[in-house]
Amino acid sequence: MKYNINEGMCPDIGNTSEKRKRYHAEFKEMVVELYQTGTLVKQILIEYGLSETTFYKWIRKQKPVKVDDGGSFTPEEFLNLQKELHRLKEENEIFKKAMVIFAKK
Repeated sequence: MKYNINEGMCPDIGNTSEKRKRYHAEFKEMVVELYQTGTLVKQILIEYGLSETTFYKWIRKQKPVKVDDGGSFTPEEFLNLQKELHRLKEENEIFKKAMVIFAKK
């Protein structure tokens, strides 16, 4: 919604009529790769019409974290591993309780 002073129209606060831009994972990876190869941030932001905040958020999400054994993973991969670990712990607790129930019979 455009703001027009002459007509006295003012957008409502919190109006969500304008849709947020959604980007595909491939596009995000391509933009981060451009950054990693040395392309200037300002040039990327202008060329692709991105906000600085969005751009740096994508970089943080894809920046690999190195571990002691020489491997690396992204924060997103780490989050997925934490979720999987939590799920497996819950399943393990269920199996333990089932073992107690079956052991009594």
